[in-house]
Amino acid sequence: MLISSKLPAVGTTIFTVMSRLAAEHGAINLSQGFPDFSPPARLLERVTHYMAAGANQYPPMAGVLPLREAIAEKVNRLYGARVDVESEVTVTAGATQAIFTAISACVRPGDEVIVFAPVYDSYGPGIELNGGVVKYAQLRFPDYRPDWTEVRSLITPRTRMIIINSPHNPSAAVLTAADMLELEQAINGTNIVIVSDEVYEHVVFDGARHESVLRYPRLAERSFVVSSFGKTYHVTGWKIAYCVAPRELMAEFRKAHQFIVFTVHHPSQLALADFMREAPEFADELATFYQGKRDFFRQQLEDSRFTLLPSAGTYFQLAQYDAISDEADTDFVRRLTTQHGVAAIPVSVFSPHATSERVIRFCFAKNEATLAAAGARLRAI
Repeated sequence: MLISSKLPAVGTTIFTVMSRLAAEHGAINLSQGFPDFSPPARLLERVTHYMAAGANQYPPMAGVLPLREAIAEKVNRLYGARVDVESEVTVTAGATQAIFTAISACVRPGDEVIVFAPVYDSYGPGIELNGGVVKYAQLRFPDYRPDWTEVRSLITPRTRMIIINSPHNPSAAVLTAADMLELEQAINGTNIVIVSDEVYEHVVFDGARHESVLRYPRLAERSFVVSSFGKTYHVTGWKIAYCVAPRELMAEFRKAHQFIVFTVHHPSQLALADFMREAPEFADELATFYQGKRDFFRQQLEDSRFTLLPSAGTYFQLAQYDAISDEADTDFVRRLTTQHGVAAIPVSVFSPHATSERVIRFCFAKNEATLAAAGARLRAI
């Protein structure tokens, strides 16, 4: 049976490809972004508690009330924004589902959506599956800053949405307050909606402040803001996130959400609600925790032939390898995995056009023993 593919240019994601290659060759996997250490023991205990207590059936479609309340309290504490738990917060099956749902709720065939390249790989397919047209604004190498003049030039009467991502995957760049004001000005007088992917909101380094859309009322009033419990609490495999949006946008979001996943794992939601209230310091201290890992990993590569780019947030580190090889990054990471025993991600896969910077991405959300072993192999190249 032959069908016409809606995503003819899409294959298996690079994360799956590189993780599989790492497993096949016994390589240290610094490609896919997940920790190799355990989540908080108390969080695991609360999941077990709620499963034993009978929370094993469908929870409310929007998420259990205690978790939505905990999210609202966090948003107010961190960003000074007040959100209504009944109509403006929805728990989702991961951030990717939240982003896809927001796109599905708003984007119609022919609508244009501006994204920033290098761009996280789920955005484009989500837009195209809904009949939208992807428009790329290029982040400027080597600091991966947005060019707001270019962004304004891409806005047309057909522009329906702009997707931003800060802290940014894959570049590890962070949007500033000045960037948020530029975005405000760029969309003033339009009907453009924003999707703000803030899954690394708690991982901003060197004393900088995370500039959430929720800090800016003129942006918040037209935005879907997405965050991730998986990234914050080291439970990426749980696939639980949330979306905050004003009432009118959230009503449309939930219309799609109820038919995409309907709801999310019940006992985990209750456990997260307890842990957020019991241990707010866990999220508050996450930047310090990961900055230590960033600095340790960068020290491991000081005597290597890699050139390290700035890492202002996330748990990723970009590195140029032009002093080592003139291979395309897709070929280099394959050889890095099979011959040198370390898996990474080629940054070119996040861009629609070929790039010549020869940059790859490492994940440092690992135990120090893992990072030290990887560092020894990378220094030997």
